Amino acid sequence: MVGVVFRSLLLLLLFVIAARVATPQHWGKTWYDIPSGDVVRALLGFAFCLWVLVELFILPKDPASYRTWTYLGAILLPLGLVCLITIW
Repeated sequence: MVGVVFRSLLLLLLFVIAARVATPQHWGKTWYDIPSGDVVRALLGFAFCLWVLVELFILPKDPASYRTWTYLGAILLPLGLVCLITIW
């Protein structure tokens, strides 16, 4: 159970960080006013966020992978929270 919770929290944290980083830095009135680099970054960020949401609902089938997610979650969740606070 802890592995599922840590995995879900880590994927949601990754989703929030990717969504924040992928937002355009310059907002215009239309899409034509936004620089092309920001549009590409926003499209890639949208694709990545969509992939993370799909992965959120596909659970691992191997019992050992839940143990791995427990260890990874215990290490990476605090690091991810620090990164989220830093980029916000």
